[in-house]
Amino acid sequence: QVPPGRCALFDPAFSAREAAVLRALGLRLLPDNEEGKHGVEGSATLFYMVHCGKALYNNLLWSNWSPAALSKLVIIGNSFRGIEERLLSRILERDYSYIAKVLKGVEEVALPSHPRYLDTFNDTSVHWFPLDKLQELSPEVWDCVEEPMYQDCEDLEIIRKGD
Repeated sequence: QVPPGRCALFDPAFSAREAAVLRALGLRLLPDNEEGKHGVEGSATLFYMVHCGKALYNNLLWSNWSPAALSKLVIIGNSFRGIEERLLSRILERDYSYIAKVLKGVEEVALPSHPRYLDTFNDTSVHWFPLDKLQELSPEVWDCVEEPMYQDCEDLEIIRKGD
């Protein structure tokens, strides 16, 4: 079991009441909107990111862009394969390049859907990044470490720091 104090949460839509309840439960709320740019800092970390925008996943990958860091990451969230299937490859590579680059280094298992929630949780998967698969990616994959900016992104699903 993970002690509640080791669980960090953030949602820019948390109300003051929700934040107070979460703190009362002993959970740690991150004080700032990191826009998904949260590093694992050497510890195995589970990110529960169901129904988040693609930019949040992309930012998380960028923040942990090394085989050592990514191999400590597990994401429960929207299917990366589904993202790949639904986006034109040029859009995926331009706007969400870290998702595009890591597709060959990720393992993904879809969570079973529930008949009652087919329209809500139909695309949720568990993702992890085995170190051996990441090390098989070409060295050039790890050279690009530019922070994602999303200037040309038409469907940006993220609440920015200044918003």
